[in-house]
Amino acid sequence: MTTTGCATALGAGTIINAIATWKGSAFGIDLHTNAEVQLKNTDRIQGTIKGGGNPKLIERCVQLVFEKFNCQDGATVRTTSEVPIASGLKSSSAAANASVLAALDAIGESMEPLEAARLGVQAALDAGVTITGAFDDAAASMLGGVVVTDNRELFLVSRNVLESEVIIYAPRKKAYSSNTDVARSRLVAPWVDMAYELCIEGKYEKAMTLNGFLYCSALGFKTEPILMALEAGVEGASLSGTGPAYTALVHGEMADRLADAWSALDGKVIRTKVNNNGARTGR
Repeated sequence: MTTTGCATALGAGTIINAIATWKGSAFGIDLHTNAEVQLKNTDRIQGTIKGGGNPKLIERCVQLVFEKFNCQDGATVRTTSEVPIASGLKSSSAAANASVLAALDAIGESMEPLEAARLGVQAALDAGVTITGAFDDAAASMLGGVVVTDNRELFLVSRNVLESEVIIYAPRKKAYSSNTDVARSRLVAPWVDMAYELCIEGKYEKAMTLNGFLYCSALGFKTEPILMALEAGVEGASLSGTGPAYTALVHGEMADRLADAWSALDGKVIRTKVNNNGARTGR
């Protein structure tokens, strides 16, 4: 028996990093991770990531799905991705969501989207690739649009559609979430709470810019890309996650101005948009 399931999930950008306060916010971006799960008559789940990488997370996602539905098969799980890894653009959440959905597709089962995302969060915690469980990132990757979450309770506070272009500056270096200095991040918690209140009011751009300055300071990243964005007329720019990438919500001519400005920096500039549709099964 060889039954194959496929799924696609989104990368995401940060409005509020949840490490300091457990309260977070993120938005889905139109960069995708694809997963394929093929059932095998074995007792193993074996993962492969195109381009290389540790498959422990995607293997654990498939294992948790199989355990939930009492599936005794083994499987192969393969992922390919447009989302830069270890950049703060939620590559782990995208891989987890895509793998969970592909596993469900392979065995002919389904789950409510946020429940599927919570299963991916558990897999990420088990695999040691996240600090808070990153439920905000997982929800944005699964649902699209802008989400606000309580990561401690794995609770969705709100989800809204947002129409915006997104400019990403991705430096060449990588930064893994598991290596983040949590103690320094929590020093800025009272001010992150202020950013969170702006977010609750729907002032996403102001919230993410304040978040960016706070976490750049706490984690030792440069604020220059954010200042360059402000000079270009952008109101919303932030360090994404625990870096090193920066994201900006842009409109009209400011997209060209910011892309030109960030192109002078060492790294890659990606132009995309907020994806409001979310993850899906199938090819």
